[in-house]
Amino acid sequence: MLNSAEAIKPKYLIDEKGRKAAVVISFKDYNNLLESLEDLEDANDLLNAEKEATGFSPYEKFRQRWLKS
Repeated sequence: MLNSAEAIKPKYLIDEKGRKAAVVISFKDYNNLLESLEDLEDANDLLNAEKEATGFSPYEKFRQRWLKS
């Protein structure tokens, strides 16, 4: 995962008019970006689950019901 001390060092591909057309980053930076995005998605899913939750059961009660089924 990326932290604030790490900086991505992108390289740019330039088109025939001199405009930036694409970005090239290292495979390590790419994987770190994907991991950061996955962590953010997980955090967002958790927030949404907490908002939508209507009630909770104590773990022991849940476990007893689950083991009986």
